[in-house]
Amino acid sequence: MSDFFSGAWSVYITAATVIGLLACVALLIIAARRRVMAGDNTTGHVWDEDLRELNNPLPRWWMWLFVLTVVFAFGYLAVYPGLGSMPGTFGWTSVGQHAAEQAKARAETAPLFAAFAATPVPQLARNPQAMAVGERLFANNCATCHGSDAHGSKGFPNLTDTDWLWGGAPERIKETITMGRQGMMPPLAAAVGTAEDVRNVANYVLSLSGSAHNNIAAELGRSKFAVCAACHGPAGKGNPALGAPNLTDSVWLHGWGEEAIVAMVTNGKTNVMPAHGERLSAEQIHVLTAYVWGLSNTPSAAGP
Repeated sequence: MSDFFSGAWSVYITAATVIGLLACVALLIIAARRRVMAGDNTTGHVWDEDLRELNNPLPRWWMWLFVLTVVFAFGYLAVYPGLGSMPGTFGWTSVGQHAAEQAKARAETAPLFAAFAATPVPQLARNPQAMAVGERLFANNCATCHGSDAHGSKGFPNLTDTDWLWGGAPERIKETITMGRQGMMPPLAAAVGTAEDVRNVANYVLSLSGSAHNNIAAELGRSKFAVCAACHGPAGKGNPALGAPNLTDSVWLHGWGEEAIVAMVTNGKTNVMPAHGERLSAEQIHVLTAYVWGLSNTPSAAGP
């Protein structure tokens, strides 16, 4: 896309802007000239038998206001960006303005976050002021995927239960927020065997959580599950080090049922959570960690 915006486009935009302003001035000069078009000071146009268009000049106040508008436009373009790639004499940019406002906001809230940073996560999760700040951080950075209530949706984990793909300890949550995560399950249909083998494995996976399944197919899929055990473990309990889900509970991130599991084994899946380490400060991440940790931990579990 960057190749589309070459130097020629800057010249084109500059020319179009300047010519447009000069055309406005030319139009004003032409319109300001009073030309007699009929002996009775009309343009000669008549509507509804008696409505005549007078050939009066433009009001002076209107004309000077128009001139001032054009002059203001040239002055604005001289100090602010607007003529192609010219930066303007003030050197203002929206990116710089945003960065300055962020720096100002962080400077103003630094003392508050410094006090929060010295408090352990379980204790901070019981601080109403910190949790109010954490709620806003969550709404601005996490709610798009996990929902405003943090219950998630298909493909986006629920943060209010005790099921954690990468571990629910405070340090693991902080690591996830800071560095992001990329979970990948490769397509395994070829490794499992035939299409029938894949369905048998799907039924065996359903049996691990006590879900409705075909007992005969599940038993036939038991040995084929060895392909999956490399990540999910021999018992299907999952592996937080790899982000491999626990298959023995009732949490189904990408859909429940034989067809959903068959699709997962056949096609694989890649999920990405973006890193926030550069977007948020370490103190903000600490407060956000406490908020997320508190969503699935009651105050009594937070310790003294």
